[in-house]
Amino acid sequence: METYEFTAKEKKRIDVLVSEECSAISRSYAKRLIEEGNILVNGNEVKSNYKTKEGDVISVTEEEPSPIEAEPEDIPLDIVYEDESVLVVNKPRGMVVHPAAGNERGTLVNAALFHCMGSLSGINGKFRPGIVHRIDKDTTGLLVIAKDDEAHKSLTEQLADRSLSRIYYCLVNGNIKEDEGKIDAPIGRNPKDRKQMAIVKDGRHAVTHFWVEERFSGYTLVKCKLETGRTHQIRVHMKHIGHSIVGDKTYGIKNEKFTLDGQLLHAKEIMFIHPVTSEKSSFSCPIPDDFLHVLEILRKQSGNL
Repeated sequence: METYEFTAKEKKRIDVLVSEECSAISRSYAKRLIEEGNILVNGNEVKSNYKTKEGDVISVTEEEPSPIEAEPEDIPLDIVYEDESVLVVNKPRGMVVHPAAGNERGTLVNAALFHCMGSLSGINGKFRPGIVHRIDKDTTGLLVIAKDDEAHKSLTEQLADRSLSRIYYCLVNGNIKEDEGKIDAPIGRNPKDRKQMAIVKDGRHAVTHFWVEERFSGYTLVKCKLETGRTHQIRVHMKHIGHSIVGDKTYGIKNEKFTLDGQLLHAKEIMFIHPVTSEKSSFSCPIPDDFLHVLEILRKQSGNL
């Protein structure tokens, strides 16, 4: 269950105002929430035709959807490494990591369950088996999946103490002047659009380190290392410093020069201590072809070849 609040700035029907303020909520859904008593004005239940006044405090509560149990599906996987405890895969653009409302099938979890014949850790339940960390649907690159609970516990602890390390490459708009930097800004749900994350005062601690790899005319290739792992962290942090990721339909710029299917953000490297052998394990995967194609165009235009 999630509750968020905003203050009315004008006189308007409550169902209309909620649908405008919260892009994930349609007017019909807002009416249903009002009928169920999940939308309150100044702490009181109202009808859907109630007209707000300037200064009214509106609270919206949504029930979390029921978890969806994942089922095995015969979907090819780009396997970088595998043993009895862990599976490291290179996720393609457009693949969701685990089932959720609207994406019940065709996910990485469905594919991993089939490949591993159902043998994945059960710590995250039946709809996220084996998933230690996630990357966004349109982000490409490496994830480590736990095949058993002991491996899952070890990898989760490494995420917490930062011994599990992830390196991303992204192409951003604009020219970053510094050769390297640290972005330390708290991230939380955007109060105006719950589908998005944003820099908010009471958000969760979030830190991203970055290094400039290559500069082009109007663009910069950046390497990022996550110190924390918040939802959409690199995408939100790069937007925060004025350099949104190319192709990002949520946090990027309008009238993008390149026609892309998603943001040019790639999880290129992952390092962790193997849960069984205790050896340092390091894996990498190449930048995908659509990302490389844009880089080639920019190198020609900028004379970097």
